[in-house]
Amino acid sequence: MNYDPLYQPYPSYRVPVYAKQGMVATSQPLAAQAGLDVLKKGGNAIDAAIATAAALTVLEPTSNGIGGDAFALVWTEGKLHGLNASGPAPQGISIEALKAAGHSEMPKLGVIPVTVPGAPAGWAELSRRFGRLTLAEALEPAVRYAEEGYPLAPGLARHWARAADIYARQGDAEAGRAWFETFAPGGRVPAVGEMWRSPDHASTLRRIGESDARDFYEGELAERIHSFMAEHGGYLTKEDLAAFQPEWVDPISVSYRGYDVWEIPPNGQGLIALATLNLLKGFDFEEKESVLAYHRQLEAMKLAFADGEKYITEERKMGVTVQELLSEAYADERRKLIGDMALPPEAGDPRASGTVYLATADGEGNMVSFIQSNYMGFGSGLVVPDTGIALQNRGHNFSLDPNHANALEPGKRTFHTIIPGFLTRGDEAVGPFGVMGGFMQPQGHVQVVMNTVDFHLNPQAALDSPRWQWTKGKTILVEPGFPQHIAQALARKGHDIQNALDPSMFGRGQIIWRNPDNGVLCGGTESRADGSVAAW
Repeated sequence: MNYDPLYQPYPSYRVPVYAKQGMVATSQPLAAQAGLDVLKKGGNAIDAAIATAAALTVLEPTSNGIGGDAFALVWTEGKLHGLNASGPAPQGISIEALKAAGHSEMPKLGVIPVTVPGAPAGWAELSRRFGRLTLAEALEPAVRYAEEGYPLAPGLARHWARAADIYARQGDAEAGRAWFETFAPGGRVPAVGEMWRSPDHASTLRRIGESDARDFYEGELAERIHSFMAEHGGYLTKEDLAAFQPEWVDPISVSYRGYDVWEIPPNGQGLIALATLNLLKGFDFEEKESVLAYHRQLEAMKLAFADGEKYITEERKMGVTVQELLSEAYADERRKLIGDMALPPEAGDPRASGTVYLATADGEGNMVSFIQSNYMGFGSGLVVPDTGIALQNRGHNFSLDPNHANALEPGKRTFHTIIPGFLTRGDEAVGPFGVMGGFMQPQGHVQVVMNTVDFHLNPQAALDSPRWQWTKGKTILVEPGFPQHIAQALARKGHDIQNALDPSMFGRGQIIWRNPDNGVLCGGTESRADGSVAAW
């Protein structure tokens, strides 16, 4: 790829990392090292991804957990495979039941938004199909960190304290007691540099590894989850857990200036990133720091989000097809709406025409783009007692409007924010990329792809580039370092530009690119987080 590894126009002053035998990039240095240790032990990129993901449930519990969901894109033997390990709503839940209980929308916290956790089954499925080591071997580093403990990094400690404050003010005091016992032992959250350990995490991860995750869905762990939910009026049952299976899916893509950009199909929001790029490829972008370039990106993103929010849910429940939303004809029609001034986003009709992210690679050419989340930090604010299992609140995204595409239904998977990305060119893998962070994710994907393909930035510079984020209407957040003269010019075009002081609002990304000629790997990691690239 055409980029200068020494060109770094942004304040982080980091440079990309090069290696040949293996690479792991993620938001927590110890987790990246855990994945690298598994590579050196004889595992492949898939084993490393599992090891890193499991370690992150211990090393960065502010963003994911054993009780969350996962998605993966796996490149092996010249083919890209997609895994959807997101769980559905419980069979016993319904719009009618929640409205009868006095709810007008899905709660954010507590037992109601808890859906079936898919991550442990996802680890087991990846290991079974593509791994070289056993699942227990891949989970060993995570078990060790849970048993022995580790010191908190600065960014991690900040998010940890913020979550504790939210749960203390808004959470379910009775059901949430185990969360505080686990993550605020002795009545206080750990500080930067302070050791934290969780034997309960270690025991649960060991059970998952030894049983290839069956214990989580059919054994003692399933019984504990069932009993906890029943005690506190939740809907998730052991029958829901036993019925769950992750799903292998065909990744979806668009062609963008000679590259193919790949995402997981719905129920994820990767479709929004692809639809945006489908619109933007109709324009020429000769200069990155251009008012017109930013304006067109923002307008395209708003149009794609409007469609996504109207149509995306579990794919079999969508009223339109992925192919219709990504068709060239529909892109041509939507592109005509992008004029000189900012417009409010509105969905079209194609029929008429917070998460952790990690990337791994090995010396054999295997590569993995993997993302995992509890949603909204720790998730529901609940931990199953004596297990370390922090339960996700993914069901919060369901609508209680029965006419909405993403309406709550028993056994249905909701609109999902977490999305792994992958880039190919011809028959060759370029590599995995991703930017986690709620609804920032497709926006981060678009910015990373454009920084790479249109503006020829190396992986580290592509991540360090100041980001923008559309939130609603005409409101655009820009982070510190975003060119103020461009922000002012965008405001004159009708955008409501707001300066955000917290860089963590703009996602955390990782990139690994592979040179097809010599197999050399080049990685970048997020300067807005505690992460690193571990390389061999």
